[in-house]
Amino acid sequence: MLEENKTTNEYIEIQLLLEAIYRKYGYDFREYSVAHTRRRLEYRRAREGMTNYSAMQHKVLHEPAFFEQLLLDLSINVTEMFRDPWFYQKVREMVFPHLQTYPFVKVWHAGCSAGQEVYSMAIMLEEELMQERTQLYATDFNEAILEKAKDGIYPMDVVRQYTNNYQAANGTTSFSEYYTADYDSVIMKSRLKEKILFSPHNLATDGVFGEMHLIFCRNVLIYFNRELQNRVFELFYESLVPGGFLCLGSKESLRFSNVASKFELISEKEKIYRKKRR
Repeated sequence: MLEENKTTNEYIEIQLLLEAIYRKYGYDFREYSVAHTRRRLEYRRAREGMTNYSAMQHKVLHEPAFFEQLLLDLSINVTEMFRDPWFYQKVREMVFPHLQTYPFVKVWHAGCSAGQEVYSMAIMLEEELMQERTQLYATDFNEAILEKAKDGIYPMDVVRQYTNNYQAANGTTSFSEYYTADYDSVIMKSRLKEKILFSPHNLATDGVFGEMHLIFCRNVLIYFNRELQNRVFELFYESLVPGGFLCLGSKESLRFSNVASKFELISEKEKIYRKKRR
């Protein structure tokens, strides 16, 4: 396996390519899962008809437009609104009652991709009459994807799935109340964006996003190696207020992390944790 044999030409070429990306453009994929990174790079290598990753490295260094395409390949952009409706049910049931005790609430969506998750949260906050006293922060390292998130425009053909998810998540009105239709797309209502601050942030290299009451980072950390996962968990710990909540993806866990003892597990299936108050 590539993960196990670090002396193969292919492994060395990939590491040199990732080092070149970091030095040239400042994006750090060196501690992402090798298997995940290889799959994404192999897709682009095959599409471009390159014989090896050394050729890809040369093109990355000399053609910024090619790097922008590769950056999209390496980004993690698989998501949908109210993904895993049972998760959102549990957040509404177990997390919101605690958030409602604060005069002002700060929520961070780390790795927000094209914004579906943060708009889902904005909808729930509106339905719980909390939007006026909540600030949402939506961050991603890929600024092109972040612009799509700001626009809040999604293909019409995904709306049926989003609607079903919303209903299964115990939405309290019609999902159509939150968007306007425009030919083959839908645009999220501007009022949902008023409390969202979209900002570039790289979990691999950037620092604390402080005084958060709730952090969402779902289905991002599975693409990191163990060392980077631990650094990000420590970042989340330092970014949360005492008693703040951390929500991970269904295949992610704090169980074997360096900060496991500093959190209490609120819900196993939904992977909801709460920072201990000391």
